[in-house]
Amino acid sequence: MVVKDKDYAIKDPKLVEEGRNLIHWAEDHMPVLMKIRKRFREEKPLEDVTICCCLHVTKETAVLVETLKAGGANVALCGSNPLSTNDAVAAALIANGIHVYAWRGLSNEEYYWCVDRVLDYQPRLTMDDGGDLITRLHTMRRELLGNVVGGTEETTTGVNRQKVMAEKGELRYPIIAVNNAMTKHFFDNRYGTGQSTIDGILRATSILIAGKTFVVSGYGWCGRGVAMRARGMGARVVVTEVNPVRALEAVMDGFQVMPIREAARIGDIFVTVTGNKHVIDGETIDLLKDGAIIANSGHFDNEIDVNYLNENSKDWIEIRPNVR
Repeated sequence: MVVKDKDYAIKDPKLVEEGRNLIHWAEDHMPVLMKIRKRFREEKPLEDVTICCCLHVTKETAVLVETLKAGGANVALCGSNPLSTNDAVAAALIANGIHVYAWRGLSNEEYYWCVDRVLDYQPRLTMDDGGDLITRLHTMRRELLGNVVGGTEETTTGVNRQKVMAEKGELRYPIIAVNNAMTKHFFDNRYGTGQSTIDGILRATSILIAGKTFVVSGYGWCGRGVAMRARGMGARVVVTEVNPVRALEAVMDGFQVMPIREAARIGDIFVTVTGNKHVIDGETIDLLKDGAIIANSGHFDNEIDVNYLNENSKDWIEIRPNVR
């Protein structure tokens, strides 16, 4: 059940205390942003500016949007992924006057309903993670474009989408590519995504990684991080990469490199981190050995041909949360 109000739509407003504790924990580990918040409270640089955000609704994002609010902004937030929203954090944010339209387990229709509700606030600035809000604004909500002066995009996938829009002359306002900042891709992509991907696999599967053949598809900054952390856990790491320079770099970093079709026959765990479609396609899936685990750490799940899996499976069960 979802609780809807004119100012929010979330799973359970009663989870405020749990969410606030999570946010406090994140604040203790985000000292730079907390210093910015202190300055924002005094200077109010965003007074009366409406910022519409499509971001992962997590405790860390909460620290960011509450800092924007401290600077005087009117903030509306929806989730950039149907499965990443922390419902307790969402409850804590609405209690602090932030308009949140997000809950864990959104359907595709509900997802875009939430994006539209956030856009109803008529943004002056946008903050996006993956490009869905910006794309929606440029396609279905074009009447709002005249009010927007700029925006930010956090991730590689979104930056690539907006570069295509810009090349076609379709992007109607400037976007700051946060992902292009060295402090973003050198550190967040490599160390953050590297650690969180391994953490997600362990939480979901509870398997021992040591001794497994761990296949990483893509050797960008995120792929580097995942490969590095998998090796640190004792896995035999194989990299698949279509860019010859990056493939050579993976070899020089000590990883075995091979085409995905070859890796499919030997891998125990597969992680896609490319931003491309159907990296693990139907033909590759058919080559996997029994018990192989396939996972995606890119923004969209179409890096794996999930439709092929659904159409060619006799049946499936959810063995553990998020594991079929």
